[in-house]
Amino acid sequence: MNAIAANRRHPAAAYVVLLLALVSVGALYAALATPSRAATAIGSSTQVDQGKSLFAEGCSSCHGLNAQGSGVGPSLIGVGAAAVDFQVGTGRMPLAQQGAQAVRKASIYSDTERAALAAYVASLAPGPEIPSASMVDAANADLARGGELFRTNCAQCHNFAGRGGALTNGKMAPSLMNATPTQIYEAMITGPESMPKFGDGTMPVQDKQDIINYVHNLQNSPNQGGAALGRLGPVTEGLILWTVGLGLLIAAAAWIGAKAR
Repeated sequence: MNAIAANRRHPAAAYVVLLLALVSVGALYAALATPSRAATAIGSSTQVDQGKSLFAEGCSSCHGLNAQGSGVGPSLIGVGAAAVDFQVGTGRMPLAQQGAQAVRKASIYSDTERAALAAYVASLAPGPEIPSASMVDAANADLARGGELFRTNCAQCHNFAGRGGALTNGKMAPSLMNATPTQIYEAMITGPESMPKFGDGTMPVQDKQDIINYVHNLQNSPNQGGAALGRLGPVTEGLILWTVGLGLLIAAAAWIGAKAR
């Protein structure tokens, strides 16, 4: 009887063993965790707090104290860090005055302040993140394919030469001549103003890199034919040349006639 009683286990024994195993794993993880992770978390918290302060000072009047939006500005909950980095980095936000759309201008925030604002908005809800350096690196991108993708998806608004163009209701697609690779990528994943979004499901990272490479080529390609005249195309350029040329001829003929009299 004593042997049978000794072999019997308490019903809670299995739970106690499992609990001890979980505690041991947790303690082992805590012991092996690197200090850098803790420092990163503290740094992120500090950055979010700084961004919240900046947001309250410069953005809340339009977007609400908690970025919930108002009758003047839309909600920023869920727009992600990439949208903030793009809008603030290109100077479109804060908005100087209401209009058909926000225009590019010099940013009033430093890189550190812009990162803090982006961190704060990103902490409110998940959204597109700021692309890493490897994501916007177009060193190994396909230039020819980038041109095809640009002409298919972008040229109808931004012009085949990336110089921008007019849209409806007083809006316009901006020129891409001053856009950085990061800004181009951010615009594709956030869809500012009238631009559609091109998520990774619609346009893979490699396709975005190809387009970035093509735009970079447009920004740096020389004008072999002389003055670019905005690269608006042969019809518009021909019209300008004919108008200017004929105007000069008419002016010369009038001057000669006046001198003859």
